[in-house]
Amino acid sequence: MTPVTNRRNFIKNTLMVSSGLAVGFTVGNVTRLFSVEAGSVSHELSPFIHIDTESNITLVNPNPDMGQGSIQASAAMIAEELEVRLEEVRIIPSDGQAKYDPQISGGSGAVRRSWEPLRKAGAAVRIMLLNAASRSWKIPLAECYAEDAHIYNRIDDRKFKYGDLVTLASTLEVPENPILKSKSEFKLIGKSHKRGDVIERITGKSTYSIDMQVPGMVHAAILHSPTILGKVVSINATEALKVNGVIDVVKCERTMPYTKFDAVAVIANSSWAAMQGKKALQVEWGDEGDHLSTQDYSEGLYAAADNPGALYSETGAFDQHFTKSRIKAEGLYESNFLSHASIEPMNGIVEVKDNGTVEVWAGVQGSGQIKDQMAEYMEVPLEHVKVNVKLMGGSFGRKSYHDFLLEAGMLSKKIQKPVKVTWTREEDISQGPYRAGSLSKLQGTVENGKITGLHHHAIGESIAGQLDGSPKVGEVDEGLGREIGFENNKYVLDHTKISFTRVAADIPIMWWRSVYAGSFAFGQECFIDELAHLGGIDPLKARLEILEDERYRLVLNTLAEKANYHEALPEGIARGIAIWKSFESISAACVFIVSEGQGVRVKKVVSVLDCGLFVNEDMVRAQMEGSIVMGLSAATKEEITYENGACIQQNFHQYELMRIHEAPEMETHIIANQDTPGGVGEPALPPIAPALNNAIFNLTGVRLRKLPMDLSNIKLN
Repeated sequence: MTPVTNRRNFIKNTLMVSSGLAVGFTVGNVTRLFSVEAGSVSHELSPFIHIDTESNITLVNPNPDMGQGSIQASAAMIAEELEVRLEEVRIIPSDGQAKYDPQISGGSGAVRRSWEPLRKAGAAVRIMLLNAASRSWKIPLAECYAEDAHIYNRIDDRKFKYGDLVTLASTLEVPENPILKSKSEFKLIGKSHKRGDVIERITGKSTYSIDMQVPGMVHAAILHSPTILGKVVSINATEALKVNGVIDVVKCERTMPYTKFDAVAVIANSSWAAMQGKKALQVEWGDEGDHLSTQDYSEGLYAAADNPGALYSETGAFDQHFTKSRIKAEGLYESNFLSHASIEPMNGIVEVKDNGTVEVWAGVQGSGQIKDQMAEYMEVPLEHVKVNVKLMGGSFGRKSYHDFLLEAGMLSKKIQKPVKVTWTREEDISQGPYRAGSLSKLQGTVENGKITGLHHHAIGESIAGQLDGSPKVGEVDEGLGREIGFENNKYVLDHTKISFTRVAADIPIMWWRSVYAGSFAFGQECFIDELAHLGGIDPLKARLEILEDERYRLVLNTLAEKANYHEALPEGIARGIAIWKSFESISAACVFIVSEGQGVRVKKVVSVLDCGLFVNEDMVRAQMEGSIVMGLSAATKEEITYENGACIQQNFHQYELMRIHEAPEMETHIIANQDTPGGVGEPALPPIAPALNNAIFNLTGVRLRKLPMDLSNIKLN
């Protein structure tokens, strides 16, 4: 990274943050300021590090926390280099200002994106404090060292608190290239340590977005068309206005990245009154959305499979090779629409003020993104939007889609009050956006006991295509191509081909935990097993024979060792394996199932993850376990279906999730290395569904080709 702060600009920035110490580094095209507050005890929100003269330390987390632990991971990266303990610091979220960018929790990137800039921030400030101590004691810098928020004198054991030095440190040169610790020097990073926020969360003391209130606030419950696309024909608010606490009924709109839909809001003095008023509201909707059908969409996927897709990549000459091959197979695997179903439904507060400024209080995955979108939507300058980021009660991608906050902004502007919008569970599940349903058409060949060719034709709606119109129908989705391409999965074959067909959908879609990986790993890794069985090859051996990458091979061999892959299993028990790379991490799973009645039960899952360097081992394991449960739930229970324009599933009695008594034994293994950090929150999910399906085939001889898989009647299929 190239330092961009010279002494003159550094001092100028220092004065702007109340005599603070500021260190700038460039990430992409964004300059970040890392500041240490001096001469103040206000804990004023100003970039990543604040230390006042009383030695109170505040660290800023630029990666919104939705339960994955980024609040601690971000702080740990700074604290490691700053030489402070996490128990000694206060951690606050960033507020959407560009100096904190990218401010995104998504793509399993909280640690990956922040690994160098946050550590450099801590290291730079530590060096400046060391220099300040050296000058104060008039001793060589080498005779000073930092530990536990103090600078120590090696000669006579004198020490300074950080707050004693911050004023002097703020006048010194900014280190242009601070030396970072080696892995062997880490005290926090890579270790298991308890999260300081757990007790508050489980005792209900943490403040989530849904808990927020601001003075003068009113509540809004919004009625959307049951067919999503329907327009308002008429509104009868008579009964709704009779509900005690209801203030008004307002026509509004739901603004999505690719379109706008009509909606009607009930404004009240409490969320309960607003929701009761919504129940009493009578709205006649047009029939614009009556055509929406997941069955019709599915049929469109299979129809598209009969035609060539747009070519993403090819090695060799797959089509000619496939035609001439003697041992070959074709297979179709379908993934379903899924809701994010986070435990905290969509909610947030927006106030459009008389002076033209806009303030937002919400749990969002991208504080910078909502600031940009709100400014554009409300037609105000970016600097007129303030974002207060709150804890999220889950998200899995949904809270990077800000339709509910734009609704609140529109309503606040109309009624000139702060408006809190809270969606019900029914709205959350029935209105989307969702993980898109998709289809994998696969073709492959086997020669001399080895897989030699593979074509993956991915078919479905493109997230980017729906959000911004690119790719268009007939074009390749480059992001999807990279996900399933052979440069990612590393299978080395003589003949490969990746193609894509976009089947456009009006049903809204968005990133869902693991994005495309969770959908298309299912088909590809099931088909690898299918080819292995066709050629009479053990599935593990089949994969190892076409993998040259040492990291992949180590993950698979570790899985085989930890799962006792080569040991015979008792009758009625089987195992299946799968491997996938996503978000720069490699994950493999071995799923054990046992015969039970007319079906099977998942008995145990062994998961292996190579995510490079990581911050907190305990959090990595927690994310792996969460991915296993979510992967199994998505593979065996969850499904969104539309008929006659409306979503059939309305709440958890229809949109089933895995229950705690159904969770299998889980065993997680992390491969330790010094590679660049990869993702943690999502990569363990994609191998789960194919590993389960491969186990089902190994036990029953039945190869299922559509999600979700009903485990209760496998033998009847």
